[in-house]
Amino acid sequence: MNYYNIKDKEEIVDFKTATIKGQGKEKGLFYPESIPQFGKDFIENLSEFSNEEIAYLCMKDFVGDEIPSDILKEIVFETINFDIPLKKINDNIYSLELFHGPTLAFKDVGARFMSRCLSYFLKNENKKVTVLVATSGDTGGAVANGFYKTENINVVILYPKNRVSKVQEKQLTALGENISALEVNGSFDDCQQLVKQAFLDEKINSELFLTSANSINVARWLPQQIYYLLALKQWQKLENKKPIICVPSGNFGNICAGILAYFRGLPAEHFIAACNENDVIPNYLQTGKLEPQKTIATLSNAMDVGNPSNFVRILELFGHQFEELKNKISAYSINNEKTLQTIKEVYENYDYLLEPHGAVACSALNQYLKENPNRKGLILETAHPIKFPDAVEKAINIKNKLPESLSELMKKEKKSIEIRPDFEELKRFLLNKN
Repeated sequence: MNYYNIKDKEEIVDFKTATIKGQGKEKGLFYPESIPQFGKDFIENLSEFSNEEIAYLCMKDFVGDEIPSDILKEIVFETINFDIPLKKINDNIYSLELFHGPTLAFKDVGARFMSRCLSYFLKNENKKVTVLVATSGDTGGAVANGFYKTENINVVILYPKNRVSKVQEKQLTALGENISALEVNGSFDDCQQLVKQAFLDEKINSELFLTSANSINVARWLPQQIYYLLALKQWQKLENKKPIICVPSGNFGNICAGILAYFRGLPAEHFIAACNENDVIPNYLQTGKLEPQKTIATLSNAMDVGNPSNFVRILELFGHQFEELKNKISAYSINNEKTLQTIKEVYENYDYLLEPHGAVACSALNQYLKENPNRKGLILETAHPIKFPDAVEKAINIKNKLPESLSELMKKEKKSIEIRPDFEELKRFLLNKN
């Protein structure tokens, strides 16, 4: 499988190069030259396959022969070696729980897959790689965990000061070793812009072997398809109609992976992008104009993105046909007040505890189902409620007990370096670290 640069389609690379480079010329994202299809028998008989077999069959065409099949099987087995259950909330809504991995967030799947692919590709290289990543919350912790103590790989994580939860911050600042955390006095979009500038800087790239672990990287983005298949495997045992799939959406890598799976043959009646008050895409679907905005800080901080990078891949999937895209995707903007209200109502009525991102999705799906009756759907619950104790406690007035693993983590020292959203500061840090 080859990948082309969306901004410069003459730039074509293989999976290994796309994984190592992260992005192409002019900050363009890589995109598969073709979309491999799932077999009809495979989709209709998912229950006959193990989760590991499903994950392998999902990814093998995108990797091709660049990783031997036995190694790729080991990689996908390690990627999903935790539960990904579909839980019923009420008669019309299910929750796909993606928070049972090591950092209690959905990013564990993509980060674990990418870290293992990159380790394989670099095993015979003599030079060190610097993984540079911006995070709005959960990406940083998942990447830090996935690459922790990995030989020949240094990780530098940029995160917005005072805009991640205490648990999220500890997960990306407390490890040390080969993990460095830069606390940026700005927004996630500032962090993301700094990362993009680094990839274009000639001096940095002449001295460092630089790659990205954000969902702009194909090895982070593509494996997210796996849990849509695992959701369908469980859905088929419970329901006989196609699901409405509602995804908490910030940078749009997650929902983009789900839509890619749909184009490969995954049955889904409709997709919903559940956004917080950062409403670039809800506005786009109303006006047809894609206009980046200044980021607004919300309770669902991992979705605080005013310029979602991965939406260009969704446009590519739909051939830039606005009406076709609009027929398959709806988007809702849910504010903080509605987020807290949803956490409270779902907990009191159905004894199910949501965190803010899942609550945004649940509220959006509820709204869609009211407008489109006689349908059923599922939300992606992307993080454990314990990662957002302040919001959850404010909504239901109950304090959750930290799991033992997090209790130990929270006792560790925070190790971060504060910088301004100034590229020269980042550049100095990267070059001095080398």
